[in-house]
Amino acid sequence: MNASNITGTNTMDTDELKKAEWKVRTELAAAYRLVALYGWEDLVFTHLSARVPGPDHHFLINPYGLLFHEITASSLVKVDKEGQVVEAGGIDRVNPAGFTIHSAVHMGRDDAHAVMHVHAADSVAVSAHKEGLLPLSQTAMLCLDHLAYHDYEGVALNLDERERLIRDIGEKNMLMLRNHGILTAGGSVPECFTYLYFLMKACEIQVRTPAPYCLPSQQAIETTREQSQSLGKAAALTWPALIRLLDSKNPGYAV
Repeated sequence: MNASNITGTNTMDTDELKKAEWKVRTELAAAYRLVALYGWEDLVFTHLSARVPGPDHHFLINPYGLLFHEITASSLVKVDKEGQVVEAGGIDRVNPAGFTIHSAVHMGRDDAHAVMHVHAADSVAVSAHKEGLLPLSQTAMLCLDHLAYHDYEGVALNLDERERLIRDIGEKNMLMLRNHGILTAGGSVPECFTYLYFLMKACEIQVRTPAPYCLPSQQAIETTREQSQSLGKAAALTWPALIRLLDSKNPGYAV
């Protein structure tokens, strides 16, 4: 894995790196709280991560045992690419399956500075559909060009699965984990959460839509796919609004 865009003390001094890491920690803690707010958590068993700015190939992930609404910036666990804990704010263990999944993307994709994985019921339901995500809504059509699929292999405890995970996601930013849930990747925490929101919303709509379906024309589908190329940029508008929402509903994450 190559270094992140912030490549070390030759371009940023120690104080700048600490400030950059704290910003990422705060954003990631906010994302955990937002997942809880939207009801997408699965007790303590799913995970979001973000790459730590700097040259050391570390990333942040949740301490194994905290509910998402409890997570704070300082409670996040910093691990290296071998899964060793570098720094912990209390609980110093991480979900082994979480490490397998997140390390795969962080090691294989230089552009993936954040990775989010959930088991929300509607996402698992759609992942188990033979056809996967269908173009039933504008939201789904905005996701189609970003979406790839990965077949279920069991609980992700086998590090060998990392090679297949990164092969299957390729350059996409959304991954349907068959019979399991969904994963998104992004150049930042806000961008990654934006992809997660759209994919979750598309799954929720599909589950609530009974057959027979009213499908749009192929031309409409292709037009919407083309329009979806800037989907991640929506974070510039949506993330500040989400932070305002979170600050009113569940503050205290930035400590």
